[in-house]
Amino acid sequence: MATTFSTRILEELKLEIPSTQKCLERIEAKHFAFKPHPTSMEMGYLAVLVAQIPLWISYMIDVGEIDFKTFNQPEIKTNDDLVSYFEANLKKAEKSLNEATDEKLSGNFTLKNDGQELYSAPKKQDIATAINHWIHHRGQLTVYMRMNEIPVPSIYGPSADDRNF
Repeated sequence: MATTFSTRILEELKLEIPSTQKCLERIEAKHFAFKPHPTSMEMGYLAVLVAQIPLWISYMIDVGEIDFKTFNQPEIKTNDDLVSYFEANLKKAEKSLNEATDEKLSGNFTLKNDGQELYSAPKKQDIATAINHWIHHRGQLTVYMRMNEIPVPSIYGPSADDRNF
C-alpha cells in the first residue's frame, strides 16, 4: 500500500513523464555520439541516463542499493530501444512506489562500486533527490537537443519549437 510520501513522489513522477518522453522520443541514434565538449557525456549516454533514473527509484525502494559493477547497463542502439527502456523503467518505478510501505522506505539507500560504499543516505531523501537529478539531466538533454537542431518540447511552458502550453 502506497504511503503519503510515495504517493507524492508518484504524482511528481507522473507530472514529469510526458515532457521527458517527448524529449527521448526525439533523440535519433545518429545523435548518440554527440558531445558538446570533450569533457561532456555523449548524448546517447545522457539519454540512457534520463531513461534509467526511474529504475533507480525502484532499486532504492526494493533493493536498497546499486552497485555500479553489477548494475545492468543496457545496450541502447536505436531510439525505439531508448523509449522502450524508459517505459519499462517507469513501470518498475510506479510499481515500487504503489507498493511502498513505511518499512520499505525506512533505512538507507547505498551506492557502491565493486562492493565499496561510495554513498549512503536515507531512502526518502535519495528518492526525492533522484527526481531532481532526473529533471537536471533532462535539462542538459534539451541543451544537447538544441545544439543538434532537435525540436525541444514544451516542458514547463512553451519552447521556441513547441508553443503549446
